[in-house]
Amino acid sequence: MTRPPPQPAGLRRRTMLSAAALLHWAGAARAADWPAIERAARGQTVYFNAWAGSDRVNAYLQWAAAEVAQRFAIRLEHVKLGDTAELVKRVRAEKQAGRDRDGSADMVWINGENFLAMKREGLLFGPFAESLPAFRYVDTVGKPTTRIDFSEPVEGYEAAWGMAQFTFYGDARRVARPPTGFDELLAFAQAQPGRFTYPKPPNFHGTTFLKQVLVERVPDRAPLYRPAGADASALLAPLWSALESLHPLLWRQGRAFPANTAAMRQMLADGELHVSLTFNPNEAANEIAAKRLPDSVVSWQHRGGTIGNTHFLAIPYNARAREGAQVVIDFLQSPLAQARKADIRHWGDPTVLALDKLPPAERALFGAAPAPGSVREPAPVLPEPHGSWVEVIEREWARRHGQ
Repeated sequence: MTRPPPQPAGLRRRTMLSAAALLHWAGAARAADWPAIERAARGQTVYFNAWAGSDRVNAYLQWAAAEVAQRFAIRLEHVKLGDTAELVKRVRAEKQAGRDRDGSADMVWINGENFLAMKREGLLFGPFAESLPAFRYVDTVGKPTTRIDFSEPVEGYEAAWGMAQFTFYGDARRVARPPTGFDELLAFAQAQPGRFTYPKPPNFHGTTFLKQVLVERVPDRAPLYRPAGADASALLAPLWSALESLHPLLWRQGRAFPANTAAMRQMLADGELHVSLTFNPNEAANEIAAKRLPDSVVSWQHRGGTIGNTHFLAIPYNARAREGAQVVIDFLQSPLAQARKADIRHWGDPTVLALDKLPPAERALFGAAPAPGSVREPAPVLPEPHGSWVEVIEREWARRHGQ
């Protein structure tokens, strides 16, 4: 994806405020206007552009579509994406063509560099997120990444939908002592060469593994939470040094990498790998429940913390069904929808809500006991580096290791 040159923070802020003012309309999501928004939403079709790489996610969205049809007379259509960058390019092209009120997308599942690009280029409607009725339950204190997306302030241009934290898992029969830091992971690879690897960047999980190693090895993390600059090469040196030690011990000696975590999960099930990784702390529990992994599989996170983030729902600036999109997003943030999404029988995606804010009956929806394979001792969340680091890391990794 081609990114525009960085703009000074003040200029970006003024630009976004100007765009928001121009796009503001009588049905904007102020609390007092919510009944009017719900009335306007009835009969609308909302085209929800979302990654489609998971049967569980697709099934959950089918359930949500049935619910919003029944409750709000909204038709929710899942436009299936392989990569959210596809949507960013499409909305950018629509803006260049002058399609300012006739966009092809009404909602998008987004975070990270895609959010950064759309916000920076004025491709998002808003701010709307903190005026949704369900926002009062969002855990903005305990889960600060609900307001900060890869070090970029959200400022109401996207609504928190689910939580993620980098997690490792493996069969306890083969991994008696799970590694809880990069040094222990290196020691594990030395003791069991060929039994660990990571997906090939720019796969999202592969890039996240690189960021995890970086935040563990860099002496000072502070520069990582600012846009990547001229000193990027020097700041990344600890990452490349760590990989030089690790790569010869990986599956196929680091000369080849799996395409994605689905392939790694199958390799672990087959015994080819002993440790895999995920961004969903409940993934192993999901796979155990589905009988695709044995119940001896356990999950863990590095003791000093692992990278975590929030994934969001946003509305393109030129959405046709803005009212319908807001109503759908509010429903997807509701305790009912969040509890179903957190249930490993349906998805197993951790909630963005603060359970102590919920009325007792709605809090009870989240009462399931921890499932086999879930993380038992959660580690601190390490914020994602600024989204601009993704391109820098992936480009340099490809130069060094991508052949």
